[in-house]
Amino acid sequence: MGNPRYIKVAEQIKVIVAEMLERRVKDPRLGFVTVTEVRLTGDGREATVFYTVLGDEQARIDSQQAMESARGLIRSAVGKQLGMKFTPSIAFVLDAIPESAAQMAELLARAKAIDDAVAAKAASASYAGEADPYRHPDAPDEAE
Repeated sequence: MGNPRYIKVAEQIKVIVAEMLERRVKDPRLGFVTVTEVRLTGDGREATVFYTVLGDEQARIDSQQAMESARGLIRSAVGKQLGMKFTPSIAFVLDAIPESAAQMAELLARAKAIDDAVAAKAASASYAGEADPYRHPDAPDEAE
């Protein structure tokens, strides 16, 4: 997507698709979908629409089906509003970033809980032998 014109077109497609999903697509299967990014191929003939869905796996499946069935309607709206000679084909791809972020947050929370448990144990711990088991050169040696 090096062509600056296509960067602008991708942004316009993102806005149009988001608007269509919010206002025009009246499919009961469509959940709370957020369009995160649109990427165009170098020739501008294919648009990949990345999206996220609020909810569980079923919400994602239902929303994917709703968007697939509205693909023609969405594509023709993109074509009409952009007035391009050739309207790009549209593919919908679930954006996994928020999911990865949620997993990362969970892992960080678990690591913090483990760190807190270790810190709590360390606070109440005592030395197994002497507090300072090392010899110091300035201290008198007991053997002398």
